[in-house]
Amino acid sequence: MSDLFRLDGRTALVTGANTGLGQAVAVALAGAGADVVLAGRSDPAETLASIAALGRRAHWARVEFGKVAAIEPLLQEAWHAFGGVDVLVNNAGIIRRNAALDFTEADWDEVLDVNLKSVFFLSQAVARRWLAAERPGKIINIASLLSFQGGVRVPSYTASKSGLAGLTRLLANEWAARGINVNAIAPGYFETNNTVALRADAERNRDILARIPAGRWGRPSDLGGAAVFLASPASDYVHGAIVPVDGGWLAR
Repeated sequence: MSDLFRLDGRTALVTGANTGLGQAVAVALAGAGADVVLAGRSDPAETLASIAALGRRAHWARVEFGKVAAIEPLLQEAWHAFGGVDVLVNNAGIIRRNAALDFTEADWDEVLDVNLKSVFFLSQAVARRWLAAERPGKIINIASLLSFQGGVRVPSYTASKSGLAGLTRLLANEWAARGINVNAIAPGYFETNNTVALRADAERNRDILARIPAGRWGRPSDLGGAAVFLASPASDYVHGAIVPVDGGWLAR
């Protein structure tokens, strides 16, 4: 049974893996046996070192997401580095905060370009390669609680993550019968750089913890198990699922 969760001989492409959740996912996949291509604009030195310590190979491809023209060079580099990709994790994302009445077109476009447009066209490009080679593949999108809820002061982020949930289901509908699994993980409130201000605010921290049945913030490592499951043979009959990893937030 344990072999169902092994990724030996496989390569994962993880976007935005220099810190936080993307880093945790990349390290977890390496721990299950995968080699990993780390794609992003910031040097993932710590992630590279962690993967090397596990005895797996890793390669950093510098790329600016939000620009569709960057996708093909990224895939050429990934295929050159390890001969192909078996798992794509769309984790890279940005957020802009402002009241809906004051939100700018620039902040809307930038977030949608990175969080949704790039995800679609990167998934499309990878799927084309898989189908041309008649090989299976796994796509894991990193969604959000705001794929289910509205939130406040993050209109473009909410739109992108709600759209990502729908896109996950659409791609699963189109590609499931062709050997490609498309699923998503929806993280809850995690201890990352993005939540430092929330955790430092005593009132907000207390309110958030009161809503989480698990009674604590998530740790990045908490995301690894779901990622390994969705990347591994254990999930071969799982298509179009959005798996909350939220300490029970949505259940309350």
